[in-house]
Amino acid sequence: MRYYPVNLDVQNRRCLVVGGGTVATRKVMTLLECGAMVTVVTPKSSEQLLELADRKSVTLKKRHYQTSDLAGTFLVISATNDKDVNWRVHSDAEHLGKLCNIADHPDACNFILPSFVSRGDLLISISTSGKSPAFAKKLREDIEKEYGEEYAEFLSLMGAIRKKLLFRDDAPEAHKHIFEKLIQKGLAEMIRDNKKEAVNRLLLDVLGKGHDFDTLMKTGK
Repeated sequence: MRYYPVNLDVQNRRCLVVGGGTVATRKVMTLLECGAMVTVVTPKSSEQLLELADRKSVTLKKRHYQTSDLAGTFLVISATNDKDVNWRVHSDAEHLGKLCNIADHPDACNFILPSFVSRGDLLISISTSGKSPAFAKKLREDIEKEYGEEYAEFLSLMGAIRKKLLFRDDAPEAHKHIFEKLIQKGLAEMIRDNKKEAVNRLLLDVLGKGHDFDTLMKTGK
C-alpha cells in the first residue's frame, strides 16, 4: 500500500491554490467547506472565484505563481494547464516540505485527493491510488445511493448520546454495547423513514427514561 490513509484538518489553516479554471475552483470550494483560509494565485479566474474574492471568502492574487506564495502555507494545490508551472509548484513545495497536490499528476504529489461521500459528519473516502478516477467515481455514486442524508442526522444523534453518556461515572468501554445495539436495531433506518415514535421507543429501551430524539438533538448542538 503506497498511501497512508488520513483525514486532514485544514480548519483555519492557510492553503494555496494555483490556477483559476474549473478544476481549481472545485478544489477551492472543497477547502472552503472544510474551513480553510484560501489564497488563489492565477492571472485568469472563473466567475465563481471572482465572486468569492468579492465576498472576501478567498484572497485572490491576479498574477502568475511565485515561489514566495508558499510562505506560511499549510498545503498547496496546483491545477493549471501549464505543466511547467505545475512542476515548479511541485519542486518548490518539496524543497520547503509542504503538502502538495498537483491535479491529475499523482507522481508529482505527496498526497492525493480521494473521491468522497459526505453526509454531515460521515465522510467516506474512495481511492484507487490514482489508477482509475473513473472507477473511484463509480464507487462514489454507488455509496451515495447506499448512504443517504439520514446518516447526517443519525450521527448527530449518536454524538449527542455519546456526549451525555460521557458524564456518567462508568468507564467509556461500558458504553460500547449501547451503541452497537442502537445500530443493530436499525436506528439509522428509522430516521430515514421518519419513524420518530419508533426511534423514541428504541431510545427508551436502550437508554432508559429521559432520552428522546428531540431532547437529545437539542443537547447535542
